[in-house]
Amino acid sequence: MLAALTGLGLSTAAGLNAYIPLLVVGVLANLTDRVKLPDGYEWLSNWGVLAVIAVLLLAEMVLDKVPAVDSINDAVQTVVRPASGGVVFSATNAAAELDRSTWMTEHPWAGWLLGIVVALAVHAVKSAARPVINAGTAGVGAPVVSTAEDAGSLGMSLIAVFLPLLVIVALVLLALLTWWLIRKVRGRRRRRAGNHPSG
Repeated sequence: MLAALTGLGLSTAAGLNAYIPLLVVGVLANLTDRVKLPDGYEWLSNWGVLAVIAVLLLAEMVLDKVPAVDSINDAVQTVVRPASGGVVFSATNAAAELDRSTWMTEHPWAGWLLGIVVALAVHAVKSAARPVINAGTAGVGAPVVSTAEDAGSLGMSLIAVFLPLLVIVALVLLALLTWWLIRKVRGRRRRRAGNHPSG
């Protein structure tokens, strides 16, 4: 149960930002006992690899805050975020030790598949919402929403590793926030359209 929640939380975080959960897992694997990488994933704790991921994260954080450019970035990230979700879902076995489950360890393909599907679903919602937000706020909302997504990715990554039971609560809150935000932006667009009748 805890192993699945950790993987779910990390892959959800990857759907928001591909690089933050990778960095969190890699750094924690080096500095704490909370993350123990299984065989074949030692590369994720290599400081050189983490430095490259950090550079990619900085680029992502800049590009994702520029209206229109963020949509192009989302198109590129359609491959990267699900791949990251697969990696972080299957690379974390700290929670598996807590609940003494071995199924996920014995079937690594399941972690990859689940991580890819979850990250892709979150990415799809994010990619669909961003143009609506940009249009509804004349681009002003892009950096605000992007910063919130980055913070959400970091928060979800840390919750997934340290408090996996709270992943369910975090997912519900994320879904409610997304629904509220899209509804608010659509309402604003309808009001603007009403204030500028055609003809």
